[in-house]
Amino acid sequence: LFRKSLPRCRRINRMLSNESAPPPAFSRSNSQASMDSTSMDDFWCEVESIKESREDGSEEATPLEFKPADEGELEAEWLQDVGLSTLISGAEEEDGQALLSTLTRTQAAAVQKRYNTYTQTLRKKNKHTVRDVRDIFGTNDSSVMLESHLLDFRALLCCAIHASLIFTQCSMISAAERNELDYRKGLFSIKLFFLNMLRFTLKFLLKHFLYYFLKIFVILVQFFNVSVLNASMHSAFIYTNNCLDCGLDKGSPSITEELSYEVSFSESIAVLLKSQEWLKNQRFKKEDSALPKFIVRKSRFGLTEVGDLSPEDMKKIRYLSLIELTAFYDALGVELKRNRAERVRGRENGLFGVPLAILLENDQKKVPGIKVPLIFQKLLLKLEETGLETEGILRVPGSASRVKNLHQELEAKFYEDTFDWDQVRNNDAAGLLKMFIRELPSPLFTVEYLPAFITLVEKISKIKLQLQALHLLIMLLPEANRDTAKAFLQFLKKVVANEGKNKMNLWNVSMIVAPNLFIYKGKRANQQEMQAAATTAHIVRLLIRYQDILWTVPSFLISQVRKMNEAAMNNSKRQLMFDKGVRKLLRRKTMERERPERPEGAVTFPPYLQSDIPEGVIRVYAPLHSKVSMAIQLNSQTKAKDILARFHCENSHGSSQHMRGQIQSLHEIGGNIGQHCLDPDAYMLDVYRANPQAEWVIKP
Repeated sequence: LFRKSLPRCRRINRMLSNESAPPPAFSRSNSQASMDSTSMDDFWCEVESIKESREDGSEEATPLEFKPADEGELEAEWLQDVGLSTLISGAEEEDGQALLSTLTRTQAAAVQKRYNTYTQTLRKKNKHTVRDVRDIFGTNDSSVMLESHLLDFRALLCCAIHASLIFTQCSMISAAERNELDYRKGLFSIKLFFLNMLRFTLKFLLKHFLYYFLKIFVILVQFFNVSVLNASMHSAFIYTNNCLDCGLDKGSPSITEELSYEVSFSESIAVLLKSQEWLKNQRFKKEDSALPKFIVRKSRFGLTEVGDLSPEDMKKIRYLSLIELTAFYDALGVELKRNRAERVRGRENGLFGVPLAILLENDQKKVPGIKVPLIFQKLLLKLEETGLETEGILRVPGSASRVKNLHQELEAKFYEDTFDWDQVRNNDAAGLLKMFIRELPSPLFTVEYLPAFITLVEKISKIKLQLQALHLLIMLLPEANRDTAKAFLQFLKKVVANEGKNKMNLWNVSMIVAPNLFIYKGKRANQQEMQAAATTAHIVRLLIRYQDILWTVPSFLISQVRKMNEAAMNNSKRQLMFDKGVRKLLRRKTMERERPERPEGAVTFPPYLQSDIPEGVIRVYAPLHSKVSMAIQLNSQTKAKDILARFHCENSHGSSQHMRGQIQSLHEIGGNIGQHCLDPDAYMLDVYRANPQAEWVIKP
């Protein structure tokens, strides 16, 4: 069947190349075409197979519609998506202030840019049609100018919230000293009076005389950066509009490059612009050997995977990732546009065409705690057990009639455990797997920022920069999508590992999977999507090759989450301090020690185990072991795995056989983090100094 369909697909490919419309952006050069004339045939054959399956009624085709955005709506939605709705509502929220206090220079500039656009649009929409009383009687021009730019100045103040927090803390310390030293009250009042006068004067001068200077300075800096970027791109990148053949000689060895997560990606772009390192002519082609080999440099805190953090902390990671992605695009001079897709409700029950969140909710009633839908797990398991060595797996289509019948039978019998999996052929199982992905009401990799990433790949040829942008996009995925995508990519990696038997290398797999992931449900491939064919295949290749890197949370984002939590705790403490009722209550209980609220997952221990611990010593709890507590002296070389080994040695005879078979980890709970499963190679003294108020628990 495949041999018969291949000539037809080649004819389709030739017809597309001979159309009167402009040639696709990824059409090959003559030299490359002669070297590899069938490099995209697998992609177009898969597109044709998808089209036929929809025409014969075996798949439902509910179009995914995109709604246009009014002016200013995208900026307002962006501010809400990053957790800064307080800038829109005007309310003072601790979470928003805490978030602003942690932003880097480039991140703060990205927030200010979107907020300025939003406020300018708001002023245009809210122009008064009735003459103001000041227009009738006249007013000072400077006051009009001051009022017109008040919202812009508010954005500057919000971005400088960190400085105000430090000032407040200093004021609190002075207040404490004033309570202890009554004779200094008069002197303190005089100092405070002059300090307030100085602050008011500086604020007045800043509004009247420095506003336009700062505004012009920012515009000049932005113009200079964009001009340098555009000139560099045109002079250093000879973009051939073909991501299949970009520079490296055939058979050249892999390039090894080190990745560091300690500095934000957008800040590192500024360093690259100064050093001109990113202008090196690094290009890629379809051979696997041409992809760089990245080595992730571990910090002393180790590496953190997505599942190692609590849901609340991952929510903050999502906020920060979107801000960082926006700042990253701004630094590269590429516009970050968001698609506004209409929500597709989908089915409420069944297997195919059900939203992932609903499908997982239904499955968790049967198997609590699962993160990947049961039907998806079963299809992957079937293919891993019997299909990894099948020649042409994923590429050779199964029988359309058999796949349709199996689809209907699965819907009726899967949850009753009466479906016979032995009757399913490997190619039919692969067809069902791809059908499941295509029929999702919303794509597995959500469409909000995917077109913007495709644009980045087309404009920026350096794979490291592409990988950093893709990394942030993975952090933005909903939890259900991220976990399901990870399971799918792990399976694809196993398929590529069996290339010697199944004849499916990384590029073959990428071309087959790309149309199923990135051609939107219910839409035929239009000219623009055809032009992006090679780009989407390259994106899948990056996902498969670098999945372990992409599912690691950058350490600079974790550091910002810690700062957010610390700022939120400081705000709460200040609110308690200035609350008169609370202060009266605290006076009655001066001998009682206030303990912070225990996060979810913390373990309660007897008072004799909660005594004060000397500096550099941590008490580790293992509630599931025979020895539940141990005080451990830390040094500069103590790692998390050393503590685990010590507990394992102490409890090797007392623990049950079930506990010995479980993989346990050391968890950091509370303080400035919700819950954090530590890397075995993390240096504990560094982690302890970063979060001295945490509890340390060993559990699965």
